[in-house]
Amino acid sequence: MTNGAICETQLPNRAPSARGKVRDIYDLGDRLVIVATDRISAFDVVNPVGIPDKGKILTALSKFWFELMGDVVKNHLISTDLADFPEDFQEHADVFAGRSMLVHKCEMFPVEFVIRGYLAGSGWKEYKKDGTVCGIKLPEGLVESSILENPIYTPATKATDGHDINISPEESAKIIGEKWNTAASEAAQAFYKGGREYAATKGIILADTKFEFGILNGELVLADEVLTPDSSRFWPADIYSPGEGQPSFDKQFVRDWLEEQAWDKNPPQPPLPEEIVSKTREKYVEAYRHLTGGKEF
Repeated sequence: MTNGAICETQLPNRAPSARGKVRDIYDLGDRLVIVATDRISAFDVVNPVGIPDKGKILTALSKFWFELMGDVVKNHLISTDLADFPEDFQEHADVFAGRSMLVHKCEMFPVEFVIRGYLAGSGWKEYKKDGTVCGIKLPEGLVESSILENPIYTPATKATDGHDINISPEESAKIIGEKWNTAASEAAQAFYKGGREYAATKGIILADTKFEFGILNGELVLADEVLTPDSSRFWPADIYSPGEGQPSFDKQFVRDWLEEQAWDKNPPQPPLPEEIVSKTREKYVEAYRHLTGGKEF
């Protein structure tokens, strides 16, 4: 199905060194070019249909947050201006412009740093069953979408293919070391809280999010994407109603549609119909405009 989405990138004399669920990565030695394609992943499976402009929205939002909160923790971003990229990327601006980040190459941790400030998604499902989220005991009497006054750190292992697996903070410390687990989880909490406070001024609830960190020259560095509709749940604050699922400006709309299909959550994923593609794009654009005030999309 063709819908104007850019779902794969390629250069005549340079191939991606890796393809993630959403991103194509080009290795330049001590730097990387990370290209956010229009692929969309839900339940850790990539859909065969892309969302037009999605990669550009993710890149613009990540750049916005990196710059707005650069004092919280160092990040890997060098530039999103194609003029700073190697010449062959500039020659294919129709593919790479607006959706590419030139970044420092970091030694990445094989763990995602998930911060939950509200009870939603898999966390809500576990809480209903066991009263816990990723093994962390929570107060009794919470309902779906309840605020967690003290946001919790619930790491997960990263998977290029297949499902990410929730683990405990203790398990994360065993994988990457106590020092880095403490530093990264504290930075993730600080970035989440700052993002939540800022989003609230724009009428948006930042319910939860996930971060990726690495090490560069012995220092902790925030990498990949930050506070985007792919990595976060954004809810409209004016109609927030605990006790039920919330309308959102993120890919929850896609997850909800997939939940209604006869699909076992293993590849291949049912192709998104055009109406779901269009509505998903609208939600991503709305998140971008609410949070940044930008009108590009």
